[in-house]
Amino acid sequence: MKNITKFIVPIIFVGLLIIGLQSCQKYDDGPLISLSTRTSRVANNWKVDNYKVNGTDFTSLMADYKETYTTDHNYTYTWGLLGGSGTWAFTNNYANVQITGTDNQSSVTLVILKLEQKQFWYYIMDGNDKKEYHMIQQ
Repeated sequence: MKNITKFIVPIIFVGLLIIGLQSCQKYDDGPLISLSTRTSRVANNWKVDNYKVNGTDFTSLMADYKETYTTDHNYTYTWGLLGGSGTWAFTNNYANVQITGTDNQSSVTLVILKLEQKQFWYYIMDGNDKKEYHMIQQ
């Protein structure tokens, strides 16, 4: 009986640990565990890898689009000859990024889908259009 208990208890412990870690995952497509802070993962130079509007691929139109986020919460973007700057902050318990001050807009909300050191996926709602950005590190 003692041999069975020595075998079953560790298996149950590992099973509960795995279930607990999965429930801690913040983003549906994000990493299970990360040693980097969310701020350090966002703070990067990003370029578009994939861009969709309502599920239709328009990546070729956004080939030159780039974004930069800094650890002191500054934000810039460039798209060909266009560009802008503002500030960013996490909102909604780190589920969103709020960008303020860009192109005289009050703000835009990015809903984070995936946040890793080399990938940052999010979408924005533009009226009824869902614009999904899959950004990769430059």
